[in-house]
Amino acid sequence: MKIATPLSRRNFLQTSAGVLAVGSIAGLAPAATQKRRAAKVVTAATAGSKPLYEISLAQWSLHKAFFAKKLDPTNFPKITKSFGITGVEFVNQFYKEKKNDDAYFESLKKQCDSEGVKGLLIMCDGEGYLGDADTAKRKVAVKNHHRWVDNAKILGCHSIRVNAYSTGTFEEQQERAADGLNQLAEYGEKQGINIIVENHGGLSSNGEWLAGVMKKANNPRVGTLPDFGNFNLGNNKQYDRYKGVEEMMPFAKGVSAKSHDFNEKGDEIHTDYFKMMKIVLKAGYTGYVGIEYEGGKIGEEEGIVATKKLLERVREELAKA
Repeated sequence: MKIATPLSRRNFLQTSAGVLAVGSIAGLAPAATQKRRAAKVVTAATAGSKPLYEISLAQWSLHKAFFAKKLDPTNFPKITKSFGITGVEFVNQFYKEKKNDDAYFESLKKQCDSEGVKGLLIMCDGEGYLGDADTAKRKVAVKNHHRWVDNAKILGCHSIRVNAYSTGTFEEQQERAADGLNQLAEYGEKQGINIIVENHGGLSSNGEWLAGVMKKANNPRVGTLPDFGNFNLGNNKQYDRYKGVEEMMPFAKGVSAKSHDFNEKGDEIHTDYFKMMKIVLKAGYTGYVGIEYEGGKIGEEEGIVATKKLLERVREELAKA
């Protein structure tokens, strides 16, 4: 994910209550219709068993509205439920002032419970480089993340998502990142929280490199969060997204369904979701797939709805195969 300029065209989203009433504005069906549709998808996809995968919402999908203070991060669980989604992926950037406030996160957990949504992970940025070439700075970065592990525990999440940025040669960066991840995983183990890495720029967007880091870490608490779109290697070079996701899936503890633009059929034009989800399912993954909309041609809430519909359609069609 990347920081964008604040949202300007959604003046009606002055408070989180606005998004809770967004059903008719953003194309969300009424609650009864949503329930019927969800029941149909589950029935078609599972034939009486678990769906092929669940759908969650990454908070970054609404980052423009949150940065513009048109939405309140305190209400993110409620906002998530308003889209008919029951998995929540928090972003630490919206809670930094509350980082050390147990009561605040306990309140968020109560809201999750009352809304019937499940906290899954916290995406963490700005706490230092876990692969820093300076061993002292690496230890500081590890320590900085401890509090987010604690907050993830309070929220009932299974993981925090971290960055594996480093410097040096290909192999040196692998060694440094694996070391930092393992140090943090020691603390994560005490709290029952996993440490997962997203392809998020630099060498982490190279699937082979990140898979190598996982092998070097060789830790059950360390894993990946494959993102469908973050494969920019710099200098106008892109790593093959399908190859990259396939390389990361053996270590995946979550999946991020990045979306930007859609055609008239409702397909994402940059990623073949059918092809990508076949890769995900072939790896034996049955957990949540998180919507992370980053487009600009339609609004954030419309993008969330479009991605959700696509993931539901893919799920239903693949279940028939």
